[in-house]
Amino acid sequence: MYEWSDEHNMLRQAMKDFIAKELIPIREELEHGDLPPYELLRKMFKNFGMDEMARANFDKRIARDKAVAAGEVAGTDQDNDKGGMDPAFSLIPTIELCRQSPGLVTAMGVSMGLTASAINKKGTIAQRERWVPELLTMEKIGAWAITEPNSGSDAFGSMLATAKRDGEEYILNGSKTFITNGPYADTIVYICKLDEGNDRKDRKVLSFVLDQGMDGLVQSKPLRKMGMHSSPTGELFLTDVRVGRDRLIGETEDVKKGGRDGAKSTFQQERSGVAAMSLGIIEECLELSIGYAKDREQFGQRIGDFQLIQQKLAMMEVARMNVQNLVFRTIELSQDGKTMTFAEASAMKLYSAQQATAVALEAVQLHGGNGYMAEYHVEQLARDAKVLQIYAGTDEIQTVAIARDLLK
Repeated sequence: MYEWSDEHNMLRQAMKDFIAKELIPIREELEHGDLPPYELLRKMFKNFGMDEMARANFDKRIARDKAVAAGEVAGTDQDNDKGGMDPAFSLIPTIELCRQSPGLVTAMGVSMGLTASAINKKGTIAQRERWVPELLTMEKIGAWAITEPNSGSDAFGSMLATAKRDGEEYILNGSKTFITNGPYADTIVYICKLDEGNDRKDRKVLSFVLDQGMDGLVQSKPLRKMGMHSSPTGELFLTDVRVGRDRLIGETEDVKKGGRDGAKSTFQQERSGVAAMSLGIIEECLELSIGYAKDREQFGQRIGDFQLIQQKLAMMEVARMNVQNLVFRTIELSQDGKTMTFAEASAMKLYSAQQATAVALEAVQLHGGNGYMAEYHVEQLARDAKVLQIYAGTDEIQTVAIARDLLK
């Protein structure tokens, strides 16, 4: 059975120490949306050598892919090539950060995860070399722009953003909303439909890479929202943004090499990551609740001696064990060079997000009136947890994905 190793626990403790020193003193500024999270994340990357490791692994992979392209070595499935890295070491920072400020993980994950992966998986070698390294090291901030004011769950069917051919170039128009890192992004993967004068539902889905400051591109100020305040969210507006084919991911209109399939693959990765985020929230809520149940006294005894409080703690522990096992399964599959199916990733996301939200709300309930006050950390975690049931596909969309797979 899989369990955390001594090396894993050493990293967890090192992350806890870093968070106590660097994050917690500025958490209020982060959580009030007054301080963008990127300098703290860059400091973390340098402190743990994550930037150097990311660049070294990228250089190794690019060198291999160039050799494959030149016919010097046999090709392998790059999506299953993990470079010999223990996947647990990439999930542990996610878990520990989510105990204190889940928004940091959202900002980091969209930048170095979704944005970089969208280019890395479907882009040409030249495109990958041009944009990916600085995203992986957090030197530049990335945004993955698919959601529109009209779309939401029906991301492709309701998509209005367009690309029109103009000679050897494309002209992009449209707007995007709820875009993580949108206000500050240096690099944006912009997903739209190719307008060839055909019906909107029949149009190809294409992805382009944009840079901050391009003519016709406007990035809004951060939006106000319920939780995840340390993760800036904004809108994007494109008016006649002119791009060359070098910015079309894969430099091809073949949707199998960078369009709808590329976006779906990114969705799958995003859903898998929610389990690690949920685990961090659950662990922190449980730890805080245990401490409160031991210290808080009512009716002449500590509240932890009441059976209803014990039931809440017991169910939190059940949730922690189950979600941790889902994280362990993700690690084991990755070690074997495998990934979950789309339905499995959806099921894991559905369950873990529901449990994180339920545990966080129970932690607030257990703390009573104190739990409703911002002075107590469970108040923030309850607000932060809720979006896990919404982004990367709502609970309802996950249910549809699972059921369709069962019925096909």
